[in-house]
Amino acid sequence: MSVQAVAAKMAEVELKDVAGKDSLPTISPLTPKAEEKKSEINSTSSATAAAAGEPSPVTAAPNPVKMPQASAMKRPDQQQNGGEAFVNCDGTVAEAPRMKKIQFADQKQEFNKRPTKIGRRSLSRSISQSSTDSYSSAASYTDSSDDETSPRDKQQKNSKGNGDFCIKNIKQADFGRREIEIAEQEMPALMALRKRAQGEKPLAGAKIVGCTHITAQTAVLMETLSALGAQCRWAACNIYSTQNEVAAALAEGGFSVFAWKGESEDDFWWCIDRCVNVEGWQPNMILDDGGDLTHWIYKKYPNMFKKIKGIVEESVTGVHRLYQLSKAGKLCVPAMNVNDSVTKQKFDNLYCCRESILDGLKRTTDVMFGGKQVVVCGYGEVGKGCCAALKAMGSIVSVTEIDPICALQACMDGFRLVKLTEVIRQVDIVITCTGNKNVVVREYMDRMKNGCIVCNMGHSNTEIDVASLRTPELTWERVRSQVDHVIWPDGKRIVLLAEGRLLNLSCSTVPTFVLSITATTQALALIELYNAPEGRYKQDVYLLPKKMDEYVASLHLPTFDAHLTELSDEQAKYLGLNKNGPFKPNYYRY
Repeated sequence: MSVQAVAAKMAEVELKDVAGKDSLPTISPLTPKAEEKKSEINSTSSATAAAAGEPSPVTAAPNPVKMPQASAMKRPDQQQNGGEAFVNCDGTVAEAPRMKKIQFADQKQEFNKRPTKIGRRSLSRSISQSSTDSYSSAASYTDSSDDETSPRDKQQKNSKGNGDFCIKNIKQADFGRREIEIAEQEMPALMALRKRAQGEKPLAGAKIVGCTHITAQTAVLMETLSALGAQCRWAACNIYSTQNEVAAALAEGGFSVFAWKGESEDDFWWCIDRCVNVEGWQPNMILDDGGDLTHWIYKKYPNMFKKIKGIVEESVTGVHRLYQLSKAGKLCVPAMNVNDSVTKQKFDNLYCCRESILDGLKRTTDVMFGGKQVVVCGYGEVGKGCCAALKAMGSIVSVTEIDPICALQACMDGFRLVKLTEVIRQVDIVITCTGNKNVVVREYMDRMKNGCIVCNMGHSNTEIDVASLRTPELTWERVRSQVDHVIWPDGKRIVLLAEGRLLNLSCSTVPTFVLSITATTQALALIELYNAPEGRYKQDVYLLPKKMDEYVASLHLPTFDAHLTELSDEQAKYLGLNKNGPFKPNYYRY
């Protein structure tokens, strides 16, 4: 028998019962105000009872009118949550049952699990925090997220008694280990490199000090370097991008990590100093992302460069600093420019940003992209990825550029080329990705429309002039983690994300597979510089050899079940190539 038929039959039986009564009590509904008050009392009583795990204290009157409903066959106790109130002739209050809302079995249980003491944050903000954290595990609800004590003031040790680290909470190590295990599945090249070179230990004796984003993907890189024989000490290159549970897992594994999400500027430099300035240990290799670590050593400990064999740098900002040092004759060691290697530029910068720009904006603002006016400042590989993603989502995208070649590419790709001053009053979203400074200044932000979203996809936090917004006439209002309203005296507000720092790694996550390409390139660059015979590399900035770029790409092809075509001897001779590569000259533009 169908559910509808059963329901109809039950209703018919109940109606017969009602009709068969000798008399019915006269009832009169409460006044609206009384009904509203009654509803408030019932709601408060039910909520209190639910929180205490007790049944509702509301009791039905002796002979309430039965209302036919299909749900009666399943739930005879609908009155528990309260219904519409009536007054019987004897003055007692009766409650007619009403339809219950659907409630999942674990809904009350999940609510009761939520924290009731949040420290400085409200409950609503604590819950919304989980949507913007750089990870999505139960760690976001642990007591560490509510602990306002600075990690610098804590004394922590891992299970082996080692305390040479400074992180948020070592108890999150198990969560971090799971994150790392997931990342390993999407980083086939690093895992293959670890397996192939583990026996040779090409980094035996290497003491690598690193300053990068500390994420699950970086952890796979660090553990690979360790498996290849290196000792590592690490700090974060961004105060918001550290995944606390991953840092905990690394510390538990014996790595000296100094980083946590939400560092102050003072914490940032303190962590770098703790990595470098340690008794009985001196680095001989640098892996940097942004140039801050190199700058700190150059400024505070210049004598260390006497034993350092090389620097590997992966960001536009850091590479720019290295070229400045080289031009001034102040670069003391060889440096490898990973940022401009093919496997970094054409994959990480383009494909990573194409996916993560949408992720970062959605997690922080829940914005609808369709029909939005967006301006992207810069049409390099990062800008290209951002523009392609936003255009595919239906946004109306304009581009600003200083380079006529990149500008022409933008035009040929169907984007309108503008000056920022021409569109600043109309746009809904402003995204910077130039690697420059003061791209969006206070003058522009004064002219933005109410609710305009401003964010940065470049490595450095200099592209948006955030300092100019910290003035007495402007009010800052924290909405959720990494999201601020900056409010003008007339009530206009803009939405500033991550305080102008890197959006994707501060507010969301990035595709692991793409980072596998970059991390493998970094590992090979370290191996190359560390093992290079004396004299091969001078005190200058170098690009990764083309052969290594091709090797990194080839390690990732099996994931797609891809099969390369091989040249015949005749074809190789005709092109003047080695059958095993490299297949393109250094001047080739991919």
